[in-house]
Amino acid sequence: MNKASVIQWLQIFAAEIEQNKEYLTELDAAIGDADHGINMDRGFKKVASQLPSLADKDISTILKTVSMTLISTVGGASGPLYGTFFLRASTAVADKEELTTEDLSKLLKTGLEGVIQRGKAQLGDKTMVDVLSPVVDNFQYIDKNKNIVETMQQVVSVAEQAMKDTIPLLAKKGRASYLGDRSIGHQDPGATSTYLMLKSLLAALA
Repeated sequence: MNKASVIQWLQIFAAEIEQNKEYLTELDAAIGDADHGINMDRGFKKVASQLPSLADKDISTILKTVSMTLISTVGGASGPLYGTFFLRASTAVADKEELTTEDLSKLLKTGLEGVIQRGKAQLGDKTMVDVLSPVVDNFQYIDKNKNIVETMQQVVSVAEQAMKDTIPLLAKKGRASYLGDRSIGHQDPGATSTYLMLKSLLAALA
């Protein structure tokens, strides 16, 4: 995966967020502040506008710029959490011009660690961690002979199931946790946007 693919990934993700803005906001209206789609769309529109100027930068610099943009433009919990994800991910791929499957695994793992540290959420708390965590685990068991596209196809399938698996969970973090049992039966918006991020990564690779 070269830096052009990384930029394409972020462009596709920005388009996915725009396309799903109302759906994400609808999910968030059920258990949150009804602003996840709106906030994410604002942040990724800004990211998309900056991507052309990053074409000659290394992958770490691209991800770090995404992080700073999101932190400064996205409100709610998603700005700091996605900002932290991309910032920590940037440290895992310092000075890289292209990424192997192993680099990608490290990028996601380091990003997940940042999100856990920042949001204090664990697996089962009904957050984006519920998608990222099984995805990172899955990378460890993937046949190293598979190419990066086959690997991501498997990972996206894990992410989709993990996203759906947030529906029966009781929310233990953020605004949704105030609802108690009423948070059960709703898909988590952060888990959903995380799935879209991984789906976009597969699209860029394929």
